[in-house]
Amino acid sequence: MTTDASARAIKPELLRTYTEDFNKDRANLIAADAAVSAGVLKAATDYRGVRALPRDFSIELKQGSITNQERSGRCWMFASLNTLRYELMHRWNLEDFEFSETYLFFWDAMEKSNTYLENMLRTLDEATDSRLFEAINWGPSDDGGWWQMFAALVNKYGLVPKSAYPESENSRNSDDFKQYLNSKLREFAAELRRRSAAGASEDELRALKDEYMSTVYRICAVALGEPPEKFDFFARTKDDAEADADGKAESCKCEGKSDAKACKCDKDKSDKPKTGKDERPQIREIGITPLEFYKKYVPVDVNDFVTLANAPLKNRPFNQRYRIRFSANVAEAGDMEFVNVPLDVFKKAALDQLTAGHPIWFACDCTQFALRKDGLFDQSVVRVDQLFGTEFTGDKAHGLEYGDSPSNHAMTFTGVNLGEDGKPDRWKVENSWGKDAGKDGYYVMSDAWFDRYVTELIIRKEYLDDATRALLTAEPVELDPWQPLTRRCR
Repeated sequence: MTTDASARAIKPELLRTYTEDFNKDRANLIAADAAVSAGVLKAATDYRGVRALPRDFSIELKQGSITNQERSGRCWMFASLNTLRYELMHRWNLEDFEFSETYLFFWDAMEKSNTYLENMLRTLDEATDSRLFEAINWGPSDDGGWWQMFAALVNKYGLVPKSAYPESENSRNSDDFKQYLNSKLREFAAELRRRSAAGASEDELRALKDEYMSTVYRICAVALGEPPEKFDFFARTKDDAEADADGKAESCKCEGKSDAKACKCDKDKSDKPKTGKDERPQIREIGITPLEFYKKYVPVDVNDFVTLANAPLKNRPFNQRYRIRFSANVAEAGDMEFVNVPLDVFKKAALDQLTAGHPIWFACDCTQFALRKDGLFDQSVVRVDQLFGTEFTGDKAHGLEYGDSPSNHAMTFTGVNLGEDGKPDRWKVENSWGKDAGKDGYYVMSDAWFDRYVTELIIRKEYLDDATRALLTAEPVELDPWQPLTRRCR
């Protein structure tokens, strides 16, 4: 389309019409007063919508203390560890527990750096202004990620409790650390391409890459401290438990015995003199490795989970397995995969897993129709349509295709409320923004918001229907790294 400059400009006579129309409507003036004074979200908050989302749930999982990723993009890692710590706490009867997020953060930075340089070696002939190069080069070792990246790290490096590798200033606030790590990686990439153009062999380039990784390790170790190879673990089980020979906490042995007139366990406790000593059973490990700790104390296998997506796009047919090129963090682990399923299959898997007593990692666009401080996700709460006098009609497909509502945050479902018809009407969400966000760190999400903005779930294979489970062995369709559902959650 060709036209002259005056036709493309905003015309002065139209601006006069716009302002006259704006000032004629009293609702516009009231809305402006509220928005200018309080901000868009507060001015748009509908108290009736808030009251329609109570914070009680018919199915609710008892989780540990709320966690806080602070000023870092580790939401996917926190959500993943929150799903596993729930299983560990209830397996070993612990009051509370938290894994070290910094431990995996260190190894994720190392692995992403290695994979970035490997991807550069794979694309030496790619122009630097090509779409593929730009996608690979965008964030060499950025904070973001998915469940499968988490699983790859756990498989290779195991897990440690937070006491063995606590937070640091650069894990809490990662921007400066990652800025300079990424700058150095891009310098390395440029040198690899220059050496290749000068005739260096693949073996020579890979040897150079190994030298570069020594610098990467030094940067990570200076910023975060070196991770432990072995550590000691200590925990106390809850009062109503005893530890077995392997350290496992067990309930009272008299429970369920009909001929027991009095509980011997209670009698044993009552016979002991009262002191200030903590008599709870202990779990102690001396010099255990991170992989040993994961295999012994975490009662689930991270490889037994599947990524389900609900992306109603014409070029992403449902009931198909997909793989995203160049999406791995651990080079040898392979790229991210997901199965795209209709909303009813998607939601049923979530309900079945929660009903069985297991939390769910999920990804969504946390910015849309959301009140961060109050902990609410619902379009009927954030009435920007009323505030601005215009409807927002985009659906889920539109949000993904046009990049308006991509997945940008991962959290954990720990509850759901079922109405009289047995269908969900709201969901309980464990976030990783600290206890001052939401209600003691928890959010409530309407079921309509779930349908519109939740795009990915991590589901245990046992809660998939037969048709979806069969897709796990189908040949995947490969997707380019810039297409919908390829953005890492931060």
